[in-house]
Amino acid sequence: MNSTADEPHRPTPRSLQDPALTGMTRQQLNELIATLTPALELQREQTLRTRRGHERLAAPGTGAKAKLTPAERILATVLHLRKLATMDLLGQLFGVTAPTISRAKQEVHPLLEAHGHRINAHRPFPHTE
Repeated sequence: MNSTADEPHRPTPRSLQDPALTGMTRQQLNELIATLTPALELQREQTLRTRRGHERLAAPGTGAKAKLTPAERILATVLHLRKLATMDLLGQLFGVTAPTISRAKQEVHPLLEAHGHRINAHRPFPHTE
């Protein structure tokens, strides 16, 4: 099936990582993701253990999969903290619900702060006449 001019352009994960959107270079974003991913995975495992009430009985990787990867959770949080999109819009872009984006932000934002990363809101270009 060929795309037509009437079909909306869907952003790709790579396009959402554009430095103009994230406020950092791709390398800086990749370093941030590499820094926070182990902490996010540990946090997720602790949450699941608390929910179960005991250590896991099955091997890691079995059971329900997370709706967003750690990299996607970090990227969605960065974009939201930069005030570039609502949680509803981010949910549409990432193919999940707004509450999933909200939970991602609740997980990621404290880790950003704990690791000394401050995400500044996007400053629009000055209007010139």
